[in-house]
Amino acid sequence: MAPEMQTWSFPDGNVASIVEDRQIGSRQDMKRRLKEHSSLIQRLILDTEMEGHQGCVNAIAWNAKGSLLISGSDDTRINIWSYNDRGLLHSIETGHNANIFCTKFVPETSDELVVSGAGDAEVRIFSLSHSNSRSAEAPLEPVASYKCHTRRVKKLAVEPGNPNVIWSASEDGTLRQHDLREVSSCPSGSSNHECHNVLLDLRRGSKKSLADPPKYCLPLKSCDISPTRPHQLLVGGSDAFARLYDRRMLSSLSSSQMKMKPPPCVNYFCPLHLSEHKKSSLHLTHVTFSPNGEEVLLSYSGEHVYLMDVKCDDDSTMRYTAADVPKYLYLAPGFEELKLTSSPACCSYRMMHRLDLYKNLVQTAANILEENSNLYLGIEACNEVLDGKGPDVGVSLRYECLCIRAALLLKMKWKNDVYMAIRDCRSALRINPSSFKAHFYMAEALMQLGKLKEAFEFAKMAVNLAPSNCEAADMVATIKIHLAAAEAEKGKKDTEETARSEIRHGRLRSLSDVLFRAELNNTHLESRYEREHSDYEEEMELDFETAISGDEVRETDSNILRGSLNLRFRRDDSTRESFINGSEGLPSPSSQTECLIYQPEITIDMKRRYIGHCNVGTDIKQASFLGGQGEFVASGSDDGRWFIWEKKSGRLVKMLAGDESGKNSVCLTLFQLLPDLSSCHQEVVVLCHPFDCAIATSGIDYTIKMWTPHALVPSMVAGGAAGPEPDIFSAIEMNQREICRSREVLLPLEFLERIRMHELAEGTLHPFECAQS
Repeated sequence: MAPEMQTWSFPDGNVASIVEDRQIGSRQDMKRRLKEHSSLIQRLILDTEMEGHQGCVNAIAWNAKGSLLISGSDDTRINIWSYNDRGLLHSIETGHNANIFCTKFVPETSDELVVSGAGDAEVRIFSLSHSNSRSAEAPLEPVASYKCHTRRVKKLAVEPGNPNVIWSASEDGTLRQHDLREVSSCPSGSSNHECHNVLLDLRRGSKKSLADPPKYCLPLKSCDISPTRPHQLLVGGSDAFARLYDRRMLSSLSSSQMKMKPPPCVNYFCPLHLSEHKKSSLHLTHVTFSPNGEEVLLSYSGEHVYLMDVKCDDDSTMRYTAADVPKYLYLAPGFEELKLTSSPACCSYRMMHRLDLYKNLVQTAANILEENSNLYLGIEACNEVLDGKGPDVGVSLRYECLCIRAALLLKMKWKNDVYMAIRDCRSALRINPSSFKAHFYMAEALMQLGKLKEAFEFAKMAVNLAPSNCEAADMVATIKIHLAAAEAEKGKKDTEETARSEIRHGRLRSLSDVLFRAELNNTHLESRYEREHSDYEEEMELDFETAISGDEVRETDSNILRGSLNLRFRRDDSTRESFINGSEGLPSPSSQTECLIYQPEITIDMKRRYIGHCNVGTDIKQASFLGGQGEFVASGSDDGRWFIWEKKSGRLVKMLAGDESGKNSVCLTLFQLLPDLSSCHQEVVVLCHPFDCAIATSGIDYTIKMWTPHALVPSMVAGGAAGPEPDIFSAIEMNQREICRSREVLLPLEFLERIRMHELAEGTLHPFECAQS
């Protein structure tokens, strides 16, 4: 790390100064400030490993006092732990038939009632007092059991102070409200459609992009209740958009007999550059409110972690619609200049010293850009200057730092760095609309995105601003060559497509066509696979479910990975409605009307991005706020480590290794799409203690790890039980490579050639084995 960054490692002040303030009574929040101080965060090391489960620990949660910790596991057991001595107090055999994905203490019950949700689609409530009067191995009879979901229950939510209501989010696309005062179980002998507890029906709520109307089922992965406004409900699922609802504005509880049109939400949350992604693999794995309820945190599979404001009361947070996306990302030159303000007067020596440190950091970033080495450090330095806790750096230094960070991001080329560079260029151009650097870097960013026409406009403007600059002139010439090549390629493709259409009458529309492409090359088999009159949607869903998701048991042979390959064809909703209405082949009038009157929702853009981890191996990995005020953000990672960032600046302050097997081996047989579970440790859940500076983590390991700040000296890395401290940049760079290649790969033909299939059921290849090479 550069000397400037080492000097600036504790922007929240000196611990000795905070303690001194307590002596003179000038600070009333001393305990909170100490608990969340970055020097303590950087002293975190492994304290205790709590053993008691025989499977992956998918869920952990504290009680309100922080004296007890509850955990749920693949072994279908719920364990209750003491925080004081880390001992196991209760171990409950729940009777679930599949992995437990979520568990909570029911509030205001003196920690007597606990609730669990599992892969068997059931929600069960248990009384801990009943567990003392039965055999340790005998399943505990639940005091309430709800079997109304049809797919896995992935998340539970409770309202602080409310012991009567529990919410459950499921992959069946519904969020249900269970009122313990009304019924203790589903009606005997009834189907799940008859339970009138559906609060949110999103079985027609998923969308591929912001401009698309919601049409498909949205399997829910996560939900949360605002800690300060309990009427606010946040949900996330298998698309790019988190949704905020006001429970007071939702209709009364219903059954799942009829698929309902999704209710209007208060806000959509999605980073601008992901709103038009249209990749079926992009989805949320976790959503959560900040402790004060003013911010939300979104964790994506195959993507990064993003912070967003719940409200948009100032200019720092942008709201956009589908029509705004091209304007903000690929807009033509021409910006409204901001009113320039002078740099604030530094009234103290401390502020002046910090401002000097910021100037040194900007110079360090500029040197890194020129040397083209250790780009990540340069970006971190810019993050601290632009978004840190120090004083306002003034317009001039901010503009310079924005341009430097944009250039560094364009050189680094990690996932979506180009979009972050565009954001910086836009901000720089608002400060100085005649900026050569901002126009030049914007042209380079648009070139990387393949937006050649837009890049050409910015490049021409850069040449006009600096006619003697050779780089800008070369860029214009290069773009002209690319534009000509693109036009020639387009003409060639049009000719080839015309020729193919004369041979093939039906268009290949689904992934299954890829699997049969070799046979389609034979003209005499062509008619067999024509899809002209198919009522299937353009995509075919593919799920690979392994012991990560809890649907299969892992073999003792570490070279064999067992799981199931689910191939599900989803039919277009409008076609399904037409069959119901008796007009096969034509959309129903109601669906036609909905498409005509649909207005894309207003969406809140990101205000901070956190990078370094890798989240592609599971769909339950969480990102969490740390501290009573949520001053830090943490997330687990597929490589066995977990990461802590400063929330305000996005700067990485701590990287911790989980255990000795904390490496992300990849099953080469599956073309690096699937992690090798036999040698992979992943921290899935990171949970901060409600009062102390202590953090519990769990994951693929069968243990729960407790981390406390008792290291002798602060550091950015901690090995836990893994020994030597790893190189930070190498670990982060490896994670970024995994993100880029794990979610953008189309299933190749060789995938199925490596699978030894034992049974072919209707629409499902189950089970199968995959041997490592």
